[in-house]
Amino acid sequence: MEANVNNSLKLFIEYLQIEKNYSQYTIEHYQHDIREFFLFMSEQGLTSLDDVEYADTRIYLTKLFDQQLSRKSVARKISCMRSFYKFLLREKMVGDNPFSLVSIPKLEKRLPDFFYEEELSQLFKVCETETALGKRNKALLELLYATGIRVGECCKIQVKEVDLSLSTVLVHGKRKKDRYVPFGSFAQDAIEDYIKNGRPDLLNGKDDHGHLFLNFRGGALTDRGIREILNKLIEKSALTGKIHPHKLRHSFATHMMSNGADMRTVQELLGHAFLSSTQVYTHVTKEHLRSIYLSHHPRA
Repeated sequence: MEANVNNSLKLFIEYLQIEKNYSQYTIEHYQHDIREFFLFMSEQGLTSLDDVEYADTRIYLTKLFDQQLSRKSVARKISCMRSFYKFLLREKMVGDNPFSLVSIPKLEKRLPDFFYEEELSQLFKVCETETALGKRNKALLELLYATGIRVGECCKIQVKEVDLSLSTVLVHGKRKKDRYVPFGSFAQDAIEDYIKNGRPDLLNGKDDHGHLFLNFRGGALTDRGIREILNKLIEKSALTGKIHPHKLRHSFATHMMSNGADMRTVQELLGHAFLSSTQVYTHVTKEHLRSIYLSHHPRA
């Protein structure tokens, strides 16, 4: 079984990288979830991916719930296996998709978590700009908040794709959809300072492959590296909890909508394929307005 399933996984990962253009972070999640299912197959005595039937998927679903995983985690794992088998079916490596009829648990609708403007001010204040790494971190934080781009998109940005004269950046989004996103004067100043006075020090004579954000070795900064940088900034500030790069994306969208930006514009800036993905931020701003009303109106 090992050679068969490992080859199938290898082909699927190549498909996610080349055809789907998924980030390394997303691909690692897929690999982890699929390998978990391979372990389940071994426990059940299933020697081939084509041996898996609908009844087996129900047993697997029960096992996931027995592990007391959240509904979101269970839904992600089932969705992953459904996509995996859909690919195998397309490549004629299996005769059926046993996960096609498995119901994904319904998720509670949660409003996106975002920073208030005063919280972001605290975060920006702890960014020192005396060192090359400090200049990079400031530019990174400013760009993520100024544009609302995804962390995977941020990792791919090349220096040549940043137009400082027009204050725009070319972003390579999901499904190979490119878009130009503007940024403001704070991001402009931080990026310009980093490119001129920080990035050359990080490169330190090594081959320049053109990535905007570099690690301390001069290589391209990864999405995991960005998460570590942001968490260190949180630790230095008075804020509590961990920060996910998507929280900056949520903050960008929420603040844009709160200040009167129309939904279609925000959709285009975020690179959302569907307007429904952007509509959630209208609920966030309504909740925010309601909380302010309840806190300040004398007859609330």
